[in-house]
Amino acid sequence: MANKKGGNMVSKDQLGAWSFILGLALAIILAFVAVDLTWLLILAGVIVGLLNVQDKEVTQFLVAAIALILVGSAGINVLGIPLILQNIVVFVAPAAAIVSIKAIYTVGRK
Repeated sequence: MANKKGGNMVSKDQLGAWSFILGLALAIILAFVAVDLTWLLILAGVIVGLLNVQDKEVTQFLVAAIALILVGSAGINVLGIPLILQNIVVFVAPAAAIVSIKAIYTVGRK
């Protein structure tokens, strides 16, 4: 097993960051191809929700996710790219759900 600094191990932060980048890239790419990989966007969102959002970022992430989900769910043609926006919502919604549950658990635990 290699150590974190010089080895092959992927840290929790790196996995979360890469899943976020992958999710956004997939959301954009899938808007232009006729392949339904919604499950992959959802999986990337779950990983982001579990690994990528730190405690100090919860409020900012949830406010941004709520705004994005509202705009994406409104069915309006924002910037002429409704399918990309819908895909990003599919990616962000599971992350927001997990971060919300974690926040509720943290508040309830106190």
